[in-house]
Amino acid sequence: MNRSLIALPLVLCATTPALAGPFVAPAEIDTAVVRFTGMPTGSPGGAAQGVDPRLRLATCNAPLALGWYGARRDAVLVQCPDSPGWRIFVPVLVTQAVGQAPAILRGEAVTIVLSGEGFTVTQPGEALEGGAVGAWIRVKSASSAADPLRARIVRPGLVRLDLATGGSDLP
Repeated sequence: MNRSLIALPLVLCATTPALAGPFVAPAEIDTAVVRFTGMPTGSPGGAAQGVDPRLRLATCNAPLALGWYGARRDAVLVQCPDSPGWRIFVPVLVTQAVGQAPAILRGEAVTIVLSGEGFTVTQPGEALEGGAVGAWIRVKSASSAADPLRARIVRPGLVRLDLATGGSDLP
């Protein structure tokens, strides 16, 4: 009987680390955000800064889910889809240099590049907003009656929309 009392604390100690589990590396979240936005950290359209390395978020069994947050798409929502899961908001650098000329004007014809894992589609469209390189604007496809999309300006006349697993660039 005395032996079973000694064994009980050992069993509890052995199961506690399994419940705590490992943590997601903040660099892994940074990489996912770079892939999602298509821009490096610290540049317009990318994360304003890296995720705080002191963060301790439980590892997910499923891939991270990313999506835009806010009407101006000024943050990326990163979620662990596991139950109970977790979520964080990564601010996006949306400021432009003063005096930076617009690369695309409202009403201008543009080429829309849609890309995802293993595919790329190019189609003509129209800019519903103007903006400088790196800015996110609304565009509509010239070939369909679909709802407008938000895409990032790559250069004059070209916008890009990267579709990521678990998230969407659609408004």
